This record gives sequence, structure tokens and C-alpha cells, in this order.
Amino acid sequence: QVQLVESGGGLVQPGGSLRLSCAASGSIVKIYVMRWHRQAPGKQRELVAAITSGGSTNYADSVKGRFTISRDNANNTVYLQMNSLKPEDPAVYYCNVDASAIATFGIRAYWGQGTHVTVSS
Repeated sequence: QVQLVESGGGLVQPGGSLRLSCAASGSIVKIYVMRWHRQAPGKQRELVAAITSGGSTNYADSVKGRFTISRDNANNTVYLQMNSLKPEDPAVYYCNVDASAIATFGIRAYWGQGTHVTVSS
């Protein structure tokens, strides 16, 4: 199994920055794609950013130019640097990875518990 623990959420003023982290642990064989999603109250969960094991990235249009996803493969960690935060960015941010693990067949999706981001003056 693979466990994900997010950190770095909190309260920030509009225009401010936060850096989210998500550390994966457990019986990991290989982590493929790592993603950040978010879900605001009353809205569907949406994909914010993704990064492959080779470093290719993809972003939602709403965060392009403001958010940067990166990963540390040696430490099985993915980051989301969020700059120029806007009032529409508050949500619970979830980490999600596709990974293979010992004693687990194939590649599975794993999810973290989420971390809250609030943008308010």
C-alpha cells in the first residue's frame, strides 16, 4: 500500500503564496504520475496540476502561470508552489498518485486526506 500525507495548507492573503507538499510512503515500487486536485465547497473536484515521472507537467487553465508543480523522486514527494493566490483558489487540495506497490497487482491510484487552503484578507 501507499500512504500520502499532504502539508502546507493554511490562510493567506490575496496575492500571497503557499507551498503544498505531499509525501508518499509505504511499500512503493514506482510512482508514475503525481497530481494535485482541489475541491471547493459545493463544487466538483478538479485537476489542478500533474507531473509525470519524467517531469512533464500539465496545468488547469485557471492556474497556469501562477502554480508550479514539481517532484522529488528520491523522496517520493510532490510539491505545488502557489503564487498570486486569488479569492477563487480556496479549496481542499488533494494529492493523488498512480503507483505500483509490493504485493499489489498493477498500478493503482492513491489519494491523500487533503489540506485546506484559505485566501482571505
